[in-house]
Amino acid sequence: MTESELNAKLKSRVAAVQAADAGVAAETLARWDRKTKPPGSLGALETLVVRLCASAGRLDYRARQKAVVVMAADHGVAAEGVSAYPVEVTAQMVENFAAGGAAINALCRSVGARLLVADLGTLRPVMAPGVRDLRVAAGTENFTRGPAMTEAQALTAIERGAGLAEYLVDEGVELIGLGEMGIANTSAASAIVAALCGLSPLQAVGPGTGVDAEGRARKLQAVATALELHRPDPARPLSLLAAFGGFELAGLVGLMLGAAARRTPVVLDGFITGAAALVASALCPALGAHLMASHRSAEPAHDRVLERLGLSPLLQLDLRLGEGSGAALAMPLIDGALAAFHDMASFEEAGVSDSL
Repeated sequence: MTESELNAKLKSRVAAVQAADAGVAAETLARWDRKTKPPGSLGALETLVVRLCASAGRLDYRARQKAVVVMAADHGVAAEGVSAYPVEVTAQMVENFAAGGAAINALCRSVGARLLVADLGTLRPVMAPGVRDLRVAAGTENFTRGPAMTEAQALTAIERGAGLAEYLVDEGVELIGLGEMGIANTSAASAIVAALCGLSPLQAVGPGTGVDAEGRARKLQAVATALELHRPDPARPLSLLAAFGGFELAGLVGLMLGAAARRTPVVLDGFITGAAALVASALCPALGAHLMASHRSAEPAHDRVLERLGLSPLLQLDLRLGEGSGAALAMPLIDGALAAFHDMASFEEAGVSDSL
């Protein structure tokens, strides 16, 4: 597609995302209050089910089929020494995902979720069975010297992510968890979060996957340099994404838009998927109603991301792995909340007296 065609496609996808169904939300809450329990006694689980059903637009929402999507790509800013790991690890971990040996593989198996891995732009193409080739280019450019990608590349990655969401929904998937893999992508996420949340580099930059003090100093400098160089405008989220983001982050933006347009709730992982959600929500304000936050990560600025998105995390486990690990761990909690809603008897059905 040409850039103008991709822009038109993005506009149509944004327009297709509807707000949460207020009528379904009200009826879900009313049904909760008729169950054999004190009103509100299941706390956040009740709020979660209301949000899920309103997102899906139906009271019978169950999420019987679930998937976690891990999008992978490399980042030019890795050349600044901002990560604890070499760039080769991105492709190596994608191969590990394909072989079934990573944490996310074990977690998805344990919760009955399908795992789908997509290469949006690793430096070395991964030709392993089970890895979807959605490559835009062999990694982004170094954002301390220029834009990480062109807007056309960002639009291409968004469209490929949206197409993947449509594929999953057509396959019967009713709940999609987000994951990512990309050496140095915490730096990209930090720059995006700083720009969209109005934070200084010091507030936005954390340890990522465990960078040492010297590495964090390099990371801080890289983000500060990029913010000064690009002077991002929060009112232009596509331009901001192109300046800092990775292909996997753009792909996640598209995945969220594509899922929401089909009324399929999305479970965020941690800081990096949260940064992608900030961009997606800036492009499409109606999107937020379709997002669930799985956990509060160990990355310091994640609190500010969740606050900006208006989301309350389901878990707090000090996770900082990525891969969609938090999203997978939240899925049994979601299943439990939905089971309580659908399978618990009402006061009338159980012959139990309601409160006075």
